[in-house]
Amino acid sequence: MSSNIVEKILKAHLREGDYVVGQEIGIRIDQTLTQDATGTMAYLQFEAMGLPAIKTDLSVSYVDHNTVQVGFENADDHKYLQSIASRYGLVFSRPGNGICHQVHLERFGKPGTTLLGSDSHTPTGGGVGQIAIGAGGLDVAVAMGGGNFYLATPKVYLAKLTGALKPWVTAKDVILHMLSILSTKGNVGVVLEYGGPGVATLSVPQRATITNMGAEMGVTTSLFPSDEITRQFLKAQKREQDWSLLVADEGAAYDRIIEVDLGEIEPLAACPHSPGNVKPISELAGMKVDQVAIGSCTNSSLKDLRTTAAILKGRKVHPDVSLGIAPGSRQVLQMLSDEGGLSDLLASGARLLENACGFCIGNHFSPKSAGISLRTSNRNFEARSGTADAQIYLVSPEVAAIAALTGEFTDPRAAGIPFPAVSEPAEFTIDDSMFIFPNEAGRSTSIFRGPNIGDPPANTAMADALTGEVTIKVGDKITTDHIMPAGARLKYRSNVPKYAQFVFENVDGSFSKRCLENKAKAVANFIFAGESYGQGSSREHAAMCPMYLGVKAVVAKSFERIHAANLVNFGILPLLFADAGDYDRIPQGAAVVSPNIRKAIENGEPVILEVDGVGLIKCDYKLSGRQREILLAGGLLNFTTK
Repeated sequence: MSSNIVEKILKAHLREGDYVVGQEIGIRIDQTLTQDATGTMAYLQFEAMGLPAIKTDLSVSYVDHNTVQVGFENADDHKYLQSIASRYGLVFSRPGNGICHQVHLERFGKPGTTLLGSDSHTPTGGGVGQIAIGAGGLDVAVAMGGGNFYLATPKVYLAKLTGALKPWVTAKDVILHMLSILSTKGNVGVVLEYGGPGVATLSVPQRATITNMGAEMGVTTSLFPSDEITRQFLKAQKREQDWSLLVADEGAAYDRIIEVDLGEIEPLAACPHSPGNVKPISELAGMKVDQVAIGSCTNSSLKDLRTTAAILKGRKVHPDVSLGIAPGSRQVLQMLSDEGGLSDLLASGARLLENACGFCIGNHFSPKSAGISLRTSNRNFEARSGTADAQIYLVSPEVAAIAALTGEFTDPRAAGIPFPAVSEPAEFTIDDSMFIFPNEAGRSTSIFRGPNIGDPPANTAMADALTGEVTIKVGDKITTDHIMPAGARLKYRSNVPKYAQFVFENVDGSFSKRCLENKAKAVANFIFAGESYGQGSSREHAAMCPMYLGVKAVVAKSFERIHAANLVNFGILPLLFADAGDYDRIPQGAAVVSPNIRKAIENGEPVILEVDGVGLIKCDYKLSGRQREILLAGGLLNFTTK
């Protein structure tokens, strides 16, 4: 029987369940990655499981998010991560080595394998034909211990690429075009597989840009075939032994086929405040620009920065524009320096930022008040940049670089600058000295714990009944950044009681206080929400901190995959309005009672909420039998240790 690439990999890793679309399966995970913003809690949870060592083929702990070490908290967490890696057998990527997704693609990504990462942009690995999935840290901790990763057997959509990109049209424009088709919601349970003759025209870094931003569509992951282009990339990274041919069989079936002629795409931008708000650059031409940021895990490859350097060479950044450039890895920076491209960037007036996530998560290089910032990153959620009223546009490095020169949105095809024909190197500079590889001697390492590092918060088993209130009511497309602010707040990621003070900080500053008051009175907190609740990051703190505050259920019109899984992992019920119209009838502050909630979950029956002044509300859920058991136990940590 003919198979697509997704089926081939998932079936080869299947450990539990039947491969039937929509049904839950458990798969073996070959590799894991974490980053410091999510990894600290993931390893605290791994420690709580009492296992002596990791059981994956490879697990890597990257430090790339909070590399700006203001105060002791981040430096302490990094030391903790290093000691954990030594003790349990992980590879440790030191601060300054680069962004996890770019570095993993360069040095460890392997066709046909599975990668689970505690970061939503882990699907970057799909650029080399890897099933790479973002998940909460607790799921990653379980996988490191040899446990299965569970997901619904996905639908597989084929993006059939034909033609070739025209000059000044980029991989970033391809994924923005896909976002204009599929949007940022409604794609839960889907994997995007790219195929067709157009695939052969795209390099691995281009493919990785496209799979990276599949996360913005809410798909489980995205991937390309592993072909001759993949082999050449791995050979250039001196890893040809990791290559294997991986293509779809002739006649493979797909749930949907999306035809994309690469030659018809034009330069695009995602406008504030959603990656799905896509418009042609030609419609934005002439708009003044205050800031340009080039980098992030989406567009910081050597090809991207070679192109940027070629555009800026011999030219000066507009006096009204601040330009910052963050290479994706030390390898990229070193090669750019050796080739002279770094000098061209600096001579233009660009600021060199650290090889890290920095500006993408609002950790530094925030725009001025109401500033217009063009960024090559993947998210432009409101306030994510660190400036509440900034207007963030997502664009390609080419569009960003030209705007830095002209001081305004400029269609690159009309800029009068020769198109920079940049190629991939036949050989990359390899220097793995910023990795610390595990050895037997390290297994006796003492774990370092700073004063900001606490224990994972514990939940209790689900109660027979709940009495509470609608503590907050929010609208559609609530992101994990709305729930749990990033930027400077991330330094409290290892201190849940402190971090929990900032839940919904930018939506309702008194939310956490009200929750704790209710919790002290044994009143359960409910969150009511609209469509696509939990977009964005895999940050499990967006479930963990509400759990600490006494949130027992989120009732929404729909959920995004990773966040729904994280809610289950921390014992919070992700409930769905059986009648979406009920959302409009329920006010914030309304009293809620569910007298038989545990029995309903045990029996797989709908949950009935009695809402004061409204009446009975029927709620459904999309949970497997295993997930219901996790909720009854009070979360995955309780379930696993039990």
